[in-house]
Amino acid sequence: MQCVPGVRLDAVRLAKRKLFSDTRRRSNILHCRKRFRIDLRQYRCTAQYENPIHPCFNGGTQYAKEADPPVKILLIYPRNPDSFWSFQHVLAFVSRKSAFPPLGLLTVAALLPADWDLRLVDLNVRALADADLEWADRVFLSGMIVHKPSAHEVAARCAALGKTVIAGGPLFTTCHAEFPEIRHFVLGEAEDQIADLIRDLRRGTLRSMYRREGWPDVCGTPVPRWDLISLRDYVTMPVQFSRGCPYNCEFCDIVVMNGRVPRTKSPAQVVRELEELRHQGWRDMVFITDDNFIGNRKRARELLHELIAWRKRTGTSIGFFTEASVNLADHPDLCALMARAGFKKVFLGLETPAAESLEECNKVQNRERDLVESVRIIQAAGMEVMGGFIVGFDSDPRDIFRRQLEFIQRSGVVTAMVGLLNALPQTALHRRLAREGRLLVESCGNNTDAALNFITRLEPEYLLAGYRELMRTLYQPASYYRRIRTFLSAYRPHATRSRLSPADFRAFLISLWVLGVREPGRRAYWGLFWSTLLSSPRKFRAAIELSILGHHFRKVASTL
Repeated sequence: MQCVPGVRLDAVRLAKRKLFSDTRRRSNILHCRKRFRIDLRQYRCTAQYENPIHPCFNGGTQYAKEADPPVKILLIYPRNPDSFWSFQHVLAFVSRKSAFPPLGLLTVAALLPADWDLRLVDLNVRALADADLEWADRVFLSGMIVHKPSAHEVAARCAALGKTVIAGGPLFTTCHAEFPEIRHFVLGEAEDQIADLIRDLRRGTLRSMYRREGWPDVCGTPVPRWDLISLRDYVTMPVQFSRGCPYNCEFCDIVVMNGRVPRTKSPAQVVRELEELRHQGWRDMVFITDDNFIGNRKRARELLHELIAWRKRTGTSIGFFTEASVNLADHPDLCALMARAGFKKVFLGLETPAAESLEECNKVQNRERDLVESVRIIQAAGMEVMGGFIVGFDSDPRDIFRRQLEFIQRSGVVTAMVGLLNALPQTALHRRLAREGRLLVESCGNNTDAALNFITRLEPEYLLAGYRELMRTLYQPASYYRRIRTFLSAYRPHATRSRLSPADFRAFLISLWVLGVREPGRRAYWGLFWSTLLSSPRKFRAAIELSILGHHFRKVASTL
């Protein structure tokens, strides 16, 4: 289906006429300029798409005409636990408060009526004050499964102040039954349900649950409300191109959340979102938050050509990283396009070197291939491979920990997220284990916290001890810096424009003290520092960045 994006020029002209009329009646020119910026931004958000596919919402313009007083909505994102992906221990290096802003809430905000008053509180950036809750008419709460404890805390505070909570997102889509203190849920994706929710909010007739079958067309999804956050609080900005994955791995909840048929935005739509970020001053990395960037390879190629043209046209230094399946290595033209488009990293679900475990979990895309060689192909194309690995499959042999260590070290996957297998709600694995009577508790959503939620084939004590030892060995300085060297030997960085920001320079200076003087592994750090600087200066930045990330991973591994 063809997307119909485009800015509504009539609305923008109307905004200008309104502003110029207002300014003639005001004597304070500075105030007039401020009003002009705010109103134009408002019209840009509300008139982003004229979309016949989803006529019930066009950035909220339909609802802005109603005469009811504006509704005050407080959007809350829970606190991240200290985990592999929080990057908590390196945020101080770059003077940031959180790794990523809450893309889901920012997108929902863009779907709400333009005349509603919105505030967003990210608990990873600042604390939630009672004054925030007292201000709000309604509270929107979202999060991932890993946010469950923090979400309960937020819900309790809202209940104490008599505030109505409407909860949605991955956590509540699969775990809403665990939140009896919350009375209203939006399950699944928001685009096809937002009109019903807005109508019921207007009327004061909220339902307990909103849910629709099927998957919305993401061509109608508006540009996120970046104005609700301070971009400089975050390390990376998220932008979504597609939802869904064509594969059906037993342990994965992507097909539960987003389906097996990838749905994509138009390339022009993605570029427009990037342009909005660029105009707001963003110059650093963008995470393309797809479940599988190459789930629809034809559309991915179209986007990459657009990104290459956009980077050339604007001269931007914005770079990208994303998630994909390992069969990316089977398409060297796609790897080359990604490198030319500014992609620096890609996360792959490598899982395990044990063929029997890959068969058990239906990881068909990883079977009957040399996974180490696939990783090296992508590294040679100019992208760092970050990898996800799992131990605890029923088919895992007793030497799985040794085999995983050898596999990871040999492949040069520096950022190796190894987790214990967990049965996530509503997955095929969860259903199978329930039939077998092997479920113990629901998953906490963090598979790197050394917790099991089902009866395993390997003895739990053996599995937990082996996992802890594997993680500590992987991230001890000797193993970690050796892995960096293995990666750098295969890595061929592409000559795309990049930016050394003040935050990058600060991180470099801090690393000299923390990694080069204070922390264990000083000799390995300085050995990598000088050998890379003298022999491969083009790879020096990657070497220092990975050294800094290792500080975070060692801290997390030491707590297991």
